[in-house]
Amino acid sequence: MQRTETLQGELRRLVRADIPGPHDVVTVAGLDVAYDSRSDLVAGAVVVLAAPAWEVVASATVVGRAAFPYVPGLLSFRELPALLDAWAELLPQLAAPPDLLVCDGHGIAHPRRFGLACHLGVTLDLPTIGVAKTPFVGRHIVPGARRGERTPIVLDGEPVGAALRTRDGVREVYLSVGHRTNLDDACRRVLDLCPTYRLPETTRAADQLSRRALSDHLSP
Repeated sequence: MQRTETLQGELRRLVRADIPGPHDVVTVAGLDVAYDSRSDLVAGAVVVLAAPAWEVVASATVVGRAAFPYVPGLLSFRELPALLDAWAELLPQLAAPPDLLVCDGHGIAHPRRFGLACHLGVTLDLPTIGVAKTPFVGRHIVPGARRGERTPIVLDGEPVGAALRTRDGVREVYLSVGHRTNLDDACRRVLDLCPTYRLPETTRAADQLSRRALSDHLSP
C-alpha cells in the first residue's frame, strides 16, 4: 500500500485546484461504480448529459472484476480501471470530450489531497469535480437550510472542499475539486446540475446505469 500512497503524492503535484473551470459547460459526464456484494464484480458507468435540460446524450458501461481491495483513502485504485474502461467505450460516441466530469467521490478532500476525482481528472486531463454523499476528512459546520448555502470543509487548517446545500431543507452534499477548476466554480456547476434533487443529475444517471449494468450481468 505504501507504493500506491507514494504514487498519490507524486500525481498530486499535477492537480490544478485553483484555476477557473470551463467558461461554457454544455456537456457533463457523470461517473460511478456499482459493486456486487457477493463477489468482486464491479460495473463502471459513464453517462453524458447535455444542458439545459440535462438529457442523456451518450453512455457506456463495463462489467469486470475489481483488481484492488477496498482500502480507505485508496478507492481510486479500485474504481479507476472500470471507469477508464467505460470511458474508452464512450469516446467513439462523442464528437468531443465532455466539458466537465462529475464523479461520486472526493477530490482534494482526502488525506493526501488526491481522491478519486483528482485521479480521474489528472489521468484524463479534464475539469473534474468530486461530489460525495458523506464526508471523508476534515471538519465543517452544517450550512444554512437554503439552497446554495455552503460552509468550508477544513483539513489541517486548510479549506479542501465545501458542504453545499443543493435543496432547501435537504441534507448537504460534500464537494471538492478534482482537477482544472476551483471551489467557487465547482459549487456553481453542481448547483446547476441539481435542479430537482439533492444529488447532481449526472450522479443520479451514472448510479442508475451502473446498477442496471451489474444487475443485467448477474441475471441468469
